[in-house]
Amino acid sequence: QVQVVESGGGLVQPGGSLRLSCVASGFTISNYAVSWYRQAPGKERELVASITDAGGTDYVDSVKGRFTISRDNAKNTVFLQMNSLKPEDTGVYYCNARRVSRFFGTMDYWGQGTQVTVSS
Repeated sequence: QVQVVESGGGLVQPGGSLRLSCVASGFTISNYAVSWYRQAPGKERELVASITDAGGTDYVDSVKGRFTISRDNAKNTVFLQMNSLKPEDTGVYYCNARRVSRFFGTMDYWGQGTQVTVSS
């Protein structure tokens, strides 16, 4: 089955850390651009961090210096290390793997999301 599955969310106090994992099955995630999105209650889904198939990274301004996106190709996994968490980081975090192929068109996979709650 072709899918991505997120894990690693939970409840953490402000200033704490979490590491989210996005594990791919049925395809090789290293060939895909991967992004993490989050959606807070009552708000639209926003792009948080992304990594290209070549390893280039980008972050929304609000998480720069605190979050790090990385790959472990041997584990077919992309991580999001989140440090110095703030209450405004609360939301459901989604992994997206996307590839545009000349021959197969656009392949786009979303996970089911993992809840991150930052609260004292």
